[in-house]
Amino acid sequence: MVTSLEDITSLRLWKGIVAEFVGTLLLTLVGCGSCIDLTGNVAKTSPIVQIALCFGLSVGTIVWSIAHISGGHINPAVTAAMLATRKISLAKAVFFILFQLIGAVVGAGILFGLTPADYHGNLGMTKVSEKINIGQAIGVELFITFILVFTVFASCDSKRRDLNGSTPLSIGLSVTMCHLWAIDFTGSSMNTARSFGPALVMGNWDKHWVYWLGPILGGLIAGLLYEHLFAVNASLAKAKACLLSSDYDDDKYKARKIK
Repeated sequence: MVTSLEDITSLRLWKGIVAEFVGTLLLTLVGCGSCIDLTGNVAKTSPIVQIALCFGLSVGTIVWSIAHISGGHINPAVTAAMLATRKISLAKAVFFILFQLIGAVVGAGILFGLTPADYHGNLGMTKVSEKINIGQAIGVELFITFILVFTVFASCDSKRRDLNGSTPLSIGLSVTMCHLWAIDFTGSSMNTARSFGPALVMGNWDKHWVYWLGPILGGLIAGLLYEHLFAVNASLAKAKACLLSSDYDDDKYKARKIK
């Protein structure tokens, strides 16, 4: 875990930063690309299923590819939750989020260049449905991001003895599940960077703040709730240390294991 400004020069950190940049770039390129229809067929079969599967498979594949390098966050909400639970430092979180946003912009820009001008549409932007109000939109984004980040923390709990499946698969499936529900409500962002890239490229910021507030808040709640209530080594002592100790390090902190 990065603990000082001197550590910013470490090769390991910068490899992680580049991995987050590339991962978020690819997620935005492929995921938002699945929202574009070049056939012109308005009766295209199950577009929601197509988009949900593409985002879920993309997240699972990318996490599998870069988790050993950066942790495979590719999402500011995940990074914010990791920071809140003190699994990463402030410096690392800032760089990760910055380059996730840059990666999403580059990914959206590449998609814009690869797509014929007549078919750009909204370039896979997330948009709040006119049938719901702002409070409902924030609530939807909060809950779907809660599900995603809760799944991330539960799947990555190294103290669990029952984990035999694929962590990237479980994370990807949570993304697919939430898309199947929330696409018609908010576009199912659950990822500020994924919404930021197309919004910047298309110059459309309508209700964009919803995709900052909802996902970040949902991620923070999920991370803190799992880490200090549901984690195998969760304890009051651990929660107090996380909140009050200046030298707290999640990687080294020891707590009683539940058998």
